Amino acid sequence: MSEPLRHESKDGIATITLAQPERMNALSFGMLDALIEALDAVGRSDDRVLILAAEGRAFCAGADRAEMIERKPAEWEPIVDRYLDPVRRIAELDIPVIARLQGDTVGGGFGLAIACDFRVAVEGIRLGAPFVRIGLAGCDMSAGYYLPRLIPLGAATEMMMTGKLVRADEALDLGLVHRVVPAEQLDDEVSKLALQLRNGPPIALAFTKRAIRRSLDLDRDAEFDYEVFAQVNCIQTEDHHEGVRAFFDEKRAPRFEGR
Repeated sequence: MSEPLRHESKDGIATITLAQPERMNALSFGMLDALIEALDAVGRSDDRVLILAAEGRAFCAGADRAEMIERKPAEWEPIVDRYLDPVRRIAELDIPVIARLQGDTVGGGFGLAIACDFRVAVEGIRLGAPFVRIGLAGCDMSAGYYLPRLIPLGAATEMMMTGKLVRADEALDLGLVHRVVPAEQLDDEVSKLALQLRNGPPIALAFTKRAIRRSLDLDRDAEFDYEVFAQVNCIQTEDHHEGVRAFFDEKRAPRFEGR
């Protein structure tokens, strides 16, 4: 199997590229471990900007379904918490992080994107956290923390409680993404932004990012703890199993019964 991602650095700009397009860059345990390792390497480097990118028609489709097997709650808790580690790493980096969104950005991929400082999206792509569609809590992968802080509460509530996906143009209107461009202009737009940030004052930018992140915090870690608690409980429900069967296997509307 090919390496799950590539990590490159050139002229002070690091790029981490999710590189399993045939699996829609799903966050398998292998991808997750590689992403955490790459983010840690960026944190130790002299790079001044990070671009988080991907290959294929999806930026990231979230967790790898093949690994969503039956487990006890005590087994699920460290796994669900582990999925938040890349989000923590992105937030704690002192350099700007740009999400280059070339394709649909959903579930865990959406969580990664909204943890970044900037999001540049291709026209027509979809973004969202459709966890409730398969009987999971809509607050997964940092959505419960970041989404109500990035966009109006009513819009965040609708996205998390209905699983609504928004197109790039609506995401731009909401302030969820910073730029929307045709596919052929994506690399130029991301490069232009990365160069602007790379040429900025790194100490001042680091303090600015810390100030922005501090202003968000009622308590990020407490919110993440609750996200883990909520999702570990939802994973055990029959509603989740029904949602998975309906969405992935039988291609029908789920019938949730509150069990």
